[in-house]
Amino acid sequence: MSELRMVELSAATIVAVNNLSLKPGQEQFLAPVSYGIAATVINPQTSWQRVVLDEDHVVGFVSANFDAEAPEEHFRSVLWRINVDAEGQGKGVGRFAVESLLEEARARGFDHVNVIYEAGEDGPEAFFLRVGFTPVGETEYSEVIAQIRITS
Repeated sequence: MSELRMVELSAATIVAVNNLSLKPGQEQFLAPVSYGIAATVINPQTSWQRVVLDEDHVVGFVSANFDAEAPEEHFRSVLWRINVDAEGQGKGVGRFAVESLLEEARARGFDHVNVIYEAGEDGPEAFFLRVGFTPVGETEYSEVIAQIRITS
């Protein structure tokens, strides 16, 4: 990997984002990318979607939402999805995306970011724990709510 950079999701990158590959078994933990992209249309003021580039190659995608007025606390500052191309996994792409997300959350005045995921073999839990998320609860559907605190 050369130097990674973050850009806004755009018409120029959306096809590549939709074609990011997964490792076997990961697809059961991830809704289609188009679901996450639709959030921009629904909540353009609070939605934050970025693409991770390695040179000019799309290697990752991150979608989050920042809404201080959300009725449930765990939806106020939340990472909705993170996709890293199968070939880029384990090379710092995901960590870079999460660090960029934390910078954005801090700039918007939030002191933490939540993530909600389904636990299971081949699922994202090990990654979230490695980058600093800590389980803090469960949803009514038995999904894990994890949180990472932002330090100044």
